[in-house]
Amino acid sequence: MLSRKQQVKRETRVPKIGCRKANGRLKETELGGRGSPKDMQDASQVLLPSVSQSRWDSTSLSSVRNKMMNGGGNSANLRVPVIGKTGKTLMPCLPVRARELIEKGKAIGRWKVGIFYLQLLDREDGVTQPIAVGIDPGSKREAFTVKSSKTTYLNILSDAVTWVKDAVETKRNMRRARRFCNTPCRQNRENRSRGGIPSSTKARWQAKLRIVDILDSLYPIETWVVEDIKAKTRKNCKKWNISFSPLEIGKKWFYDELRKKGELVLRSGWDTKCMRDELGLVKTNGKMEEKFSVHNVDSWVLANSVVGGHTKPDNESVWRMIPLRFHRRQLHRLQPSGGIRATYGGTISCGLKRGSLVRHPKWGLCYVGGSMEGMGISLHGFEDGKRICQNAKIRDLKVLRFGKWRYRAA
Repeated sequence: MLSRKQQVKRETRVPKIGCRKANGRLKETELGGRGSPKDMQDASQVLLPSVSQSRWDSTSLSSVRNKMMNGGGNSANLRVPVIGKTGKTLMPCLPVRARELIEKGKAIGRWKVGIFYLQLLDREDGVTQPIAVGIDPGSKREAFTVKSSKTTYLNILSDAVTWVKDAVETKRNMRRARRFCNTPCRQNRENRSRGGIPSSTKARWQAKLRIVDILDSLYPIETWVVEDIKAKTRKNCKKWNISFSPLEIGKKWFYDELRKKGELVLRSGWDTKCMRDELGLVKTNGKMEEKFSVHNVDSWVLANSVVGGHTKPDNESVWRMIPLRFHRRQLHRLQPSGGIRATYGGTISCGLKRGSLVRHPKWGLCYVGGSMEGMGISLHGFEDGKRICQNAKIRDLKVLRFGKWRYRAA
């Protein structure tokens, strides 16, 4: 027979966030929709607010996230991000401290791209320590590490946005084809100077900046350490300059945005290698593998070069982030099936915003894709992004939240 104190402790522990009692009511210490004490009626971009919006994360995703909440296993060095009452970022705390603050009603739990964090209800400010973020850009995969002198808080491995160039080429070919048809189209504007950053290059750097904004909203970051990409122009090398000069322009734009957020430190690729060799760390060659030693070892070394404190990585868990691709509205499909061409693309499927996270009674956790008239909504698996079905009914879906990323533990 448990004592009253043991019963209260068992009922108010963090893993029960978002659960219901047998009578259907929420306990005071449990969290409602999007981490608030009650269901929020004005939750941004959430069509059907529900108390289970916080529940799906702890039941369907990673062991890393479960460790962050439960503090079990080998996750003693993991910390929970903390923000103040007004949204100011504070120093992360241990999972034990996070559970204690929630049980006492001093904080509420929230989620952002699968990362559990606390928002304090009674404190706005606090003392912070220097935290640096190491960024290792790449053509296919990119790495981010959030680190202080005491611990490594987070390692992110993200996919680069690589589809914009092909999409722009397809758009150009469609426009050219319409000029030979008896259809309305704008006239060709010859000899115009493009100027600015090419759309494919800008999309790559904007994806990095979105992750930077997420990290900046969770941690009190002072320094951004980036491995500088060398892509200088060469005289009398037209093909070389056409390929790499946009990259040089894009990175300068990205650096200017980082300087607005804090101190920027640039390291060359050679400096990164020397620091890695000095610490005795090995970087593996499998560029597409989801391991710490592939890309995150460089981002960790970059962050450690500023804040110090370690001679070897203390946290090698990796959080994967994959950007979702949304097909914007096209005039019509590329290949007509006869008769009037059907429109293609858009960001709304049967009233639901594409990319919305939903739960299906049969398929479980998935996200909304496209739709076909008379068939239903296309659902995609949250873990791998593969299409599950094309005939899901909107009445069977339980909308959790809107998102632009897929994420999981590597």
